[in-house]
Amino acid sequence: MIAVAPYIAAIAIALALLCNGWRLFRGPAIGDRILALDTMVINVIALILLIGMIGGSSPYFEAALVLAMVGFVSTVAYCKFLLRGDIVE
Repeated sequence: MIAVAPYIAAIAIALALLCNGWRLFRGPAIGDRILALDTMVINVIALILLIGMIGGSSPYFEAALVLAMVGFVSTVAYCKFLLRGDIVE
């Protein structure tokens, strides 16, 4: 049963990605779209970590860390651009 758990988690993450993709395209406000995109980045990070755990390969963990850093910075920059019209002050 424990060997099946990562695959069940992958299905749950894929379902979450589909729900977030729906919110990304159908979101009534720009804030909904930003939140959906940020949540999709987190789901992709979880999926990358899950693939790394299943395969037993460590480069996936570094890729997930890089994606987490880039995702955070891009979300903050996009929100700053929407609020102020400029990213750099």
